Amino acid sequence: MILSREQNKQCNITGRVFNIQKFSVNDGPGIRTIVFLKGCPLRCKWCSNPESQNKEFQLMYNNQNCIECYKCVQTCGKCAIEKNNSGKKLKINRNICDDCGKCVEKCYSEALVMSGKNMTVEEVIKEVKKDSAQFRRSKGGLTISGGEPLMQEEFTKQLLIEAKRNGINTAIETTGYGNEKSIEEIIPLIDVILLDIKNLNSEKHKKFTGVDNKIILENTKRIAELAKELIIRVPVIQGFNADKKSIREIAKFVRSLETIDEIHLLPYHKMGVNKYECLGRDYELLDLETPSEKLMDDLREEVLKEGLMCNIGAV
Repeated sequence: MILSREQNKQCNITGRVFNIQKFSVNDGPGIRTIVFLKGCPLRCKWCSNPESQNKEFQLMYNNQNCIECYKCVQTCGKCAIEKNNSGKKLKINRNICDDCGKCVEKCYSEALVMSGKNMTVEEVIKEVKKDSAQFRRSKGGLTISGGEPLMQEEFTKQLLIEAKRNGINTAIETTGYGNEKSIEEIIPLIDVILLDIKNLNSEKHKKFTGVDNKIILENTKRIAELAKELIIRVPVIQGFNADKKSIREIAKFVRSLETIDEIHLLPYHKMGVNKYECLGRDYELLDLETPSEKLMDDLREEVLKEGLMCNIGAV
């Protein structure tokens, strides 16, 4: 396939990716390849990908993989890494570490890894196209996730354009937090949009996610007008929105949009907790329990009362 000069230029646009996950069945229809982008304006307390929040490169340390060769200690010019005699084998001073990655180059056991990699649109699409046969058989495709894909607006846009040019179905997982330009240009390029609505109470939303929900709700209304298919997802978190009133309010808001008829309720889970430790961060919701099946069924009934379809868990 011969590309024009402009297409070649767009394919060389660079974005920051922290993972490309193959054979996913929970992030859109069919078998999907998920491209995870770094950077998110939200700081959800339950986030299972904390390395996605900061757009910058980040050093992650997995104590279990450490073979105590201490080449990293010898390599670090900042003296930010030292031997540790209690608990963890290494101690990383995050106030000194500048995430240069030199220690990662010397860590053959991959106890130290760098989260984040600069990739061009062409490089990502080349990787995604390896799964084309799976996409055709399952009616799957590419899902762009994060973080928040709208934060890397131009990169996300060009990924979607190239995917469509290659006949690949497109989906996006988004918080809905973005500017008007990104909404208008990106949403029409997507076949399926999976958008989180977490709580209609602005004060509670800010307490648990770090941001007000005003932009999200306004953008959701516009996305609903532009989207080919839009599914609302609600992460169900005890003490935040795992109650009938909160879910009923969300369902009423979704029903008012008229173009949406489906909500997915996603029970809280603790997958990703170890990533906080790898980043040297505390996980605030460690004592939180997964909602019971009965509670999830009761919340599902609240959605059904509003005339919407409801699924428990991602499909």
